[in-house]
Amino acid sequence: MHDKVNPNAVHNGAPIEIIGDDGVRLAGHFFARAVAEEPGSQPDSVPRLPVLMAGATGVPQQFYRGFAAWLAAQGHDVLTFDYRGMGLSLQGPLKQCRAELLDWGRLDIPAALDALLAHTGATQAVLLGHSAGAQMLGVMPNHQKVARLVGVAASTGWFNTMRPSFRVKAIFGLRVFVPLAARLLGYAPTAALGLGQNLPAQVGIDWGRWCAAGGFARYGVRAQPQWDRHAEVRTPVTVFHASDDDIANPDSVADLIAGWPNASSSVRQCHPHEFGLQSIGHLDWFRRSHQALWPALLQAVQAEQEV
Repeated sequence: MHDKVNPNAVHNGAPIEIIGDDGVRLAGHFFARAVAEEPGSQPDSVPRLPVLMAGATGVPQQFYRGFAAWLAAQGHDVLTFDYRGMGLSLQGPLKQCRAELLDWGRLDIPAALDALLAHTGATQAVLLGHSAGAQMLGVMPNHQKVARLVGVAASTGWFNTMRPSFRVKAIFGLRVFVPLAARLLGYAPTAALGLGQNLPAQVGIDWGRWCAAGGFARYGVRAQPQWDRHAEVRTPVTVFHASDDDIANPDSVADLIAGWPNASSSVRQCHPHEFGLQSIGHLDWFRRSHQALWPALLQAVQAEQEV
């Protein structure tokens, strides 16, 4: 059963506290599905699976607020959240945060998923992951609770798959500048590189290591095989990437898909002109200026979701 909530929560999100298995508290916002006919909304009589939005590295949950509210108007309960060490989930000085990138996948996303299911009473949810938010399915202990993964600009970010000029900049930024600066400052100054918010030191260092090795989370768990569940994953996967994305390109997307050998998958490359846009890139999918993309994402979210 879904309780009716204040209509303002649909547009702004109601704050929710998420507590991980290790006791770390994360900040989330719950966007309640439309419960009555409103302009642009679907009838309440059409039940839909809840959606967990897992953001990109360094991108705070506020960035996804407009899309989350729109998705709620289409009949979905939606939860956004920030990973430990960033956004509203940062507790104390950033330089004191000891988070690792693997923590986001094995602890934070699973905790947010369980919180969403507990809040809605559903047994499964759709995981809509932007970039890194879609890369961690194989390290989630509760991956079987994900009915479908919709990855947006999702890939392993493997340096070897990038065009040469962009690869040089990415390697310098994540393998030279970030590690050196993190050791000097106590945190990763990724904002200086235009890579979202500053990050905990180890998260920034891990980010560069994982992108250099290929496989992303598969590389991250090589030394910790107890967290490797990639072969267990049978969740259907749909990945969207833009033709003008320097990070999520056909080869890096294929590298991601290869990590789930027992999961069915489909990939859609989107060209800006298909949607009347000048560009899409890696981040613009969720901007209000790019709402022309949203119905395609909704179609993937709702695929095979008769409830």
